[in-house]
Amino acid sequence: MMRAVVLSLGLLASIPAWAVDISVCYNYGCASQARVDFSPQQIRKLRQLFKSATTPAAERNAIAKAIGLFEQFAGKQTPTWRDRGGNVNDDGVDGRMDCIDHSTNTTAYLTLLERLGLLRFHTVLGRVERSPLIVNEHWAARIMDRTTQQEYAVDSWFYDNGHPAAIYPLQDWLKGASPDV
Repeated sequence: MMRAVVLSLGLLASIPAWAVDISVCYNYGCASQARVDFSPQQIRKLRQLFKSATTPAAERNAIAKAIGLFEQFAGKQTPTWRDRGGNVNDDGVDGRMDCIDHSTNTTAYLTLLERLGLLRFHTVLGRVERSPLIVNEHWAARIMDRTTQQEYAVDSWFYDNGHPAAIYPLQDWLKGASPDV
C-alpha cells in the first residue's frame, strides 16, 4: 500500500505544475494555426522579466521583451522562427507573419501575461488598426495604462522573430510611428 502511495506521488510530481498552451497563427492572415506549449521553465523566465517592473514604463519594457521571448518559444514549435521583419524579407516562406498574425499572437501573449497576474499596471485591449494611407492598413495589439488611461500599441511586426516588440503611445502609432520613422 505504501509503495502505491509513493508511486502515485511520484507520478503527480512529474506533471508540469504550470505548463500552458495557446493557439498561434502564421502564413499571413492567420492562414495556418498551431498550439504552442509553454513549459514551467519558460513561464518562470517570463515571470523574471516582470519582477523589477515597478512602474508602468518598466512594465512596458518587460512586455516588449516578453513578446520577443514568446516568439522565440513559439518558433521552437512552429515554422514562425523563419519570420522576418515586415512582409518582404520572408514572402512565400512557411512561418511568415504579417501584421494580422503578429497582432493576433501578441494579443494572445498579452492575455496570457494578464492571466498569469504579471500585468500590474496595464490592461489588455482588443487589436487596433491604422490606415494612414488608403492602402497602408496595419494592425497591432493594444494595452492601456490603468492609472493614466493612456493606450499603447504593441507591435512586433517590424522585427525578425524573437526581437522585443515596439511599443508606442497609441496616438503616435496611429499617425504612422515605426522604428524607421
